[in-house]
Amino acid sequence: MMGGEFVMLSLVPILIGVLAAIACALPGNFLVLRRQALIGDAISHVVLPGIVVGFLLSGTVSSWAMMAGAAGAAVVAVLLIELIRRLGRIEPGAAMGVAFTALFAFGVLLLEQSDTSSVHLDVQHALYGNLESLIWVEAKGWSSLFDPVALAGLPPELPRIAIVALLMLVFTVLFWRPLKISTFDEGFARVLGMRTNLIGFGLVIMAAIAAVAAFDAVGSIIVIAMFICPPAAARLMTNRLEAQVLWSVAFAVFSAVMGYVLAGYGPLWLGADDAVSAAGMIATVSGLVLALAALYGPHRRSSGSPAEG
Repeated sequence: MMGGEFVMLSLVPILIGVLAAIACALPGNFLVLRRQALIGDAISHVVLPGIVVGFLLSGTVSSWAMMAGAAGAAVVAVLLIELIRRLGRIEPGAAMGVAFTALFAFGVLLLEQSDTSSVHLDVQHALYGNLESLIWVEAKGWSSLFDPVALAGLPPELPRIAIVALLMLVFTVLFWRPLKISTFDEGFARVLGMRTNLIGFGLVIMAAIAAVAAFDAVGSIIVIAMFICPPAAARLMTNRLEAQVLWSVAFAVFSAVMGYVLAGYGPLWLGADDAVSAAGMIATVSGLVLALAALYGPHRRSSGSPAEG
C-alpha cells in the first residue's frame, strides 16, 4: 500500500485533501463562532459561474483565468448577499440562501449550455471535484520526492492549494488578536478602534480564496464540510480559541486522510470491485467526527456559551 503505486496514485490526492481541509477549517473557526458558517456554503456554490466564465474566456480548466473568475464570482456573491439583506430587509441567512441558490443555478445553466466536452468540467466535477484523477505520473517511488524532474510533474493543484493553506495560516496568525476580539465582543473591538466591518469583510474574502482554491480539486461537498464540521467539532472539545483551532486542524487532517483511505481501499478490503467517491467519504468522516464530538465532547452541553480567548 505504501510503495511506488501509493506514491503515484494516492500521495498527491491525500496531500491536496489535507491542505484543502486545513485551508477551509482555519477561517471556518471564526465563521462558526460568528454564526456565519453558511457563508462558506454560499461561496462554495457561487464560484461555479465564475469558473465557467473563466473557462470560456481561457479555453482551459487549468489556467489562472478560472481562478480569477471564481474569485470574482465569490466577491460578487458577498456583495449580492449584503445588497439583498439591506434592500430586502431580511436576515443574513435568508439572503445567503437566495444568493448562493440563484448563482449556483445560473452556473449550472451556463455549464450545460457551454461546450465542455474536451475537458473534465461538468456538474459532477463541481460537486465532487477530481481528487482521484490527480495522479503523479512521473513518480517512481518515494525517491521521486527528491527528484527535480519528477517534482516538476506534480499536478498544479498541489502547489496552488499549498500556497493558499499557507496564506490562511499567515492570515490567522497575523490578525489573531483583531479576529478574536471582534468575534467575541464586537462592541469592545469598536471601543479599541478596530474596524469590525473591515475585519469581517477580510475574513469572508479569505474564506472565498480558500473555497476557490479548493473547489477545482475537491469540489463543493468537501469545501462545505471542512468549513463547518471540523470547527464545530473542535468547539465541542474546548472553550479556548487557541485549542479550538488546533483541534479543528487535527479533525480536518484526520477526515481527509481517513476519508480518502476508506474511499479508495475500504471497498477493496470488503471484497468490492470499485472504490467510492473520495469527496463523499471525506465529508462523511468529517460528519461522523462532529457527531462523536456532539455525543462525547467535554463541552457538548456548553457549546453555546462564549469561548475563552
